[in-house]
Amino acid sequence: MSLTEPFDALPYAPVLSAEVRDALAAHRPVVALESTIIAHGLPRPRNLRVAEELEAIVRAAGAVPATVAVLDGSARVGLDKVQLERVAEDPAMRKLGHRDLAPALATGASGATTVSATAFLAARAGLRVFATGGLGGVHRGWTETQDESADLRLLARTDITVVCAGVKSILDVPATLQRLETLGVGVLGYGTDRFPGFYLSSSGEPVDWTVRSPEEVAEVMGAQDALGGPAAALIVANPVPQDEQLDPVLHDRVLAEALDACRERGIAGQAVTPYLLDHLMRGTDGASLEANLAAVRGNVALAARIATAWAAR
Repeated sequence: MSLTEPFDALPYAPVLSAEVRDALAAHRPVVALESTIIAHGLPRPRNLRVAEELEAIVRAAGAVPATVAVLDGSARVGLDKVQLERVAEDPAMRKLGHRDLAPALATGASGATTVSATAFLAARAGLRVFATGGLGGVHRGWTETQDESADLRLLARTDITVVCAGVKSILDVPATLQRLETLGVGVLGYGTDRFPGFYLSSSGEPVDWTVRSPEEVAEVMGAQDALGGPAAALIVANPVPQDEQLDPVLHDRVLAEALDACRERGIAGQAVTPYLLDHLMRGTDGASLEANLAAVRGNVALAARIATAWAAR
């Protein structure tokens, strides 16, 4: 294959939409968005409205949205209207982590990308900023189950800046922060010295570094590049506004009930996370979902500003 061929003409390489390709060529800001929240995280038809809203937030800030998904064995970075509708409406859309990408591409499958798959494909395509809701992390009871999200190891070797609201509060937050440190993944608190708790503005855990503007984040990204060394992600932990967070007392009570129910029913492994999230949504009458969406909106808006500051460099 000729070295002059376009990047996305290579076998199995991500296919960039024309808008994303043009933006990258012109050094304009681009923000990667995951698609799992669209296909698996929200009820229909609200999921499509949210997907369109998130892309609109990026555009309003002067950046280009690049929602990532795999369609018919092709990794897509940037979706058109029809493709976005398909991700939102097709009940057969699979959930793809980084490890699932190769078989999905080889077999012509379609699926929505998780944090690990989105980060990998976005970085592979040359994007530098990615917005999501919350990261995966170390699960409670890790000493017994050895259960941790694939997000962590992937981020430890992927050069991308991830704007998130921390990790899901159903996880072991202190252990997750320790694991990120061990893996060499940098964590910045955006306007806070406390690590966010996804549904909550604070998990109560400290962060070592605080930044207060997109320009400061871009400066850290530049320093990261200048230093060289192993590739690793930079986490920008952006708390959900306090007036939009889930009531902390309600959160703690419902989560404790959900964890007790898991133990009593013997729920373990991959079944734990969806069970806990569903229990939280039902036990809070949907308030956990609204806090989740508030966090995602804020992360997407901040990511667009960071991408703009980075492009300006």
